[in-house]
Amino acid sequence: MNLKESELIEEVFGKKFKLKIVEDLDYERAAFTHYLYSHDQPEGEIFKTKAVDYFKKLEEIRRNQEFTWEAAEEAIQYSLFDYKTQVPFPEPEFPAFKFIDLFAGIGGFRLAFQSLGGKCVFTSEWDEQAKKTYFANFGEVPFGDITKEETKGFIPNNFDILCAGFPCQAFSIAGYQKGFADTRGTLFFDLEQIIEKKRPKAILLENVKNLASHDNKRTLKVILEVLEEKLGYRVVYKVLNSMTHANIPQNRERIFIVAFDPKQVKNYMDFTFPEPIPLTKTIHDIIDGNKKDENFYYSKNHMYYDRLNKSMTSTDTLYQWRRVYVRENKSNVCPTLTANMGAGGHNVPLIRDKYGIRKLTPRECFSFQGYPVSEYVFPKIANSKLYMQAGNSVTVPLIKRIGENILEVLL
Repeated sequence: MNLKESELIEEVFGKKFKLKIVEDLDYERAAFTHYLYSHDQPEGEIFKTKAVDYFKKLEEIRRNQEFTWEAAEEAIQYSLFDYKTQVPFPEPEFPAFKFIDLFAGIGGFRLAFQSLGGKCVFTSEWDEQAKKTYFANFGEVPFGDITKEETKGFIPNNFDILCAGFPCQAFSIAGYQKGFADTRGTLFFDLEQIIEKKRPKAILLENVKNLASHDNKRTLKVILEVLEEKLGYRVVYKVLNSMTHANIPQNRERIFIVAFDPKQVKNYMDFTFPEPIPLTKTIHDIIDGNKKDENFYYSKNHMYYDRLNKSMTSTDTLYQWRRVYVRENKSNVCPTLTANMGAGGHNVPLIRDKYGIRKLTPRECFSFQGYPVSEYVFPKIANSKLYMQAGNSVTVPLIKRIGENILEVLL
């Protein structure tokens, strides 16, 4: 542990609330920030021991002397009064329901469900860069690897909704499509274990469209059989598009699976997915016309510049670089954002503005996912990581619309 970490506690309990992440204390740092949110709730007891241990170690660095566990507990309690209000997206003062956020990414599910009056009582995400973005906006460091029993042990009881955008690489048409033969595909079975033990009233899962047809529909069949026949939930699913169901000008199709426990939700049959709504927004509502930093533009000596310059003739549309050629997106919406945008990979969205040919900025990509980018905080991490986070995220307004319909059944 290095001395810079001694600054952490004063910053957490000061007005800036900028928590430095201590890499060798995964469970303690996550438990500490979760405890700051839930110390006055029943679920707070789950996080308390690790949270006080974390505080104690850091306070010993600051004081350069032994600090008792009891004194650490008292110091935390004394300083908890306003932490929840000091983050960009605080939880509701009087939450109407509780949910957990698994495979949380950068918080798309959380943004949607907090805006509907929900309190997030547990978060997990394995990617360290995504954790930084999540913390910067919600004030919580997510727990890590959900496959570990120790991680699962921090999940509270008695929450209402389980949200999970479980990893899609195993089912994506961009990958090898191994499905459950790929270990990433088996992460669904960790969800199964959590659902079986915790029995939430409702479940919302999100994945790539290809899950619906993968392996001649056998992969989806396994998922549905587990939820319905083994766990006793009532399940519906549907493929929805951000541009037809969220008024977001991005052609992004995803499958959504909603499940209810019929023993706790008697009117589960009343749930329906949102209906299509008119697309009134265009790419011009999102793309910033101001000149961007030079690193977003293709220089004239770039190996692909001549090809791009010849093909990209309009400033009124978006284009896709597809490894060996350029395709105009004539629908006047953004093509599906992907996680490899920052790595120069397949399907990179490009535009021509009055200053040249450039990539979308990370903020523009977050806007195409429905994030409130004027308020959403970007930590100091590489743009390539921000592109990946945007491409891996859910479209927030679409999650909110589905969430509204779930809550009509639950509340």
